[in-house]
Amino acid sequence: MTDQSNYLNELPEWSADLAYKLGIEEGFKLTQEHVEILNIARKFYADYGFSPSMRPLCKVVSATLGTDRGRSIYLNKLFPGSPAKLTAKLAGLPKPKNCL
Repeated sequence: MTDQSNYLNELPEWSADLAYKLGIEEGFKLTQEHVEILNIARKFYADYGFSPSMRPLCKVVSATLGTDRGRSIYLNKLFPGSPAKLTAKLAGLPKPKNCL
């Protein structure tokens, strides 16, 4: 189901319930705000075929939810450390290529 880094191997396996469980494993409880970002990242992946790194994630969140919620500081509050990596992991997407 997951690889060694806990990224899903099969995209169709994802569900909001699984995201909540993965969030708990990462040390936080997901809110509706988290799920909105996860769904945006999944749509980005469906449209472009790759997981968004930080800059594209900020851009697509800004376009969808507004500039304030697309800022890296907002995303860092929701997904501390590496928002793009955590978003991909919790959204059931491959690790973004530009993230270490």
